Amino acid sequence: MTTKLTLTLDKKIIEQAKKYASERGRSLSDMVENYFKFLTEHKLDEKSENLSPRVEKLRGILKVKPDFDYKKVLDEERMKKYGQ
Repeated sequence: MTTKLTLTLDKKIIEQAKKYASERGRSLSDMVENYFKFLTEHKLDEKSENLSPRVEKLRGILKVKPDFDYKKVLDEERMKKYGQ
């Protein structure tokens, strides 16, 4: 079911967003809908909110065993690099 939504935004932002959508062959409504889907389907924990979108896309790519202790590995690698 599709329902109309009215947003109040700066005119310049709307023009830029329409141009952006047009350049990608998509409607602005479609882009806004997909953005809202992304926000609601990908509930981010507090730590991930500090990650850039580019880094966030990389989450889950590396598969490791459930008992993998990344903090331990990170500490070991820091010791190798910086000593102490």
